[in-house]
Amino acid sequence: MAAQLPATSLSYKIAVLVFLENSAGELLLILRNKAPNLGSWSPIGGKLEMGLGESPFECAARETMEETGHAISPADLHLFCMIAEKAYEGAGHWLMFLFRCRNPIDTLPPTIDEGRFGFFSRSAIETLPIPETDRTALWPIWDQYRDRFVALRADCAPGQALHIEVEQITPGEGAR
Repeated sequence: MAAQLPATSLSYKIAVLVFLENSAGELLLILRNKAPNLGSWSPIGGKLEMGLGESPFECAARETMEETGHAISPADLHLFCMIAEKAYEGAGHWLMFLFRCRNPIDTLPPTIDEGRFGFFSRSAIETLPIPETDRTALWPIWDQYRDRFVALRADCAPGQALHIEVEQITPGEGAR
């Protein structure tokens, strides 16, 4: 049964997250100085420049350059997840595109206004302060689908358990 829509209308935002790895397979995360996720480690990302008609791939390449100085092209990106988050933190809806960058970054970027960076193994990430939705949903999505594609929807309404539903899964590269 589909979840009921909230009685009040919430704004919708479209954003990307970019998962960058170094040659050792460690993931680059930023310790956020700003909301959302203030004080938490998370992948880099940002909102689409919708007024310019920016695509999610263009946004991911732009955000990677702006936040890390690492120049990539849309061809360096693998879209592994699209997730529609309903009522995230009760403040709005998000359509998130999650990308894995195929072009490794081996130099730790300098600190920026948004926060400072660190490389972490996947197991070390579990010990970091990360948003609870990242712990319960985002990182398991990375673990399971980073080489494939999955479309998900999540009901993130406050006061209830996070509910995620798979809408579509596509096999990984090379799969038939």
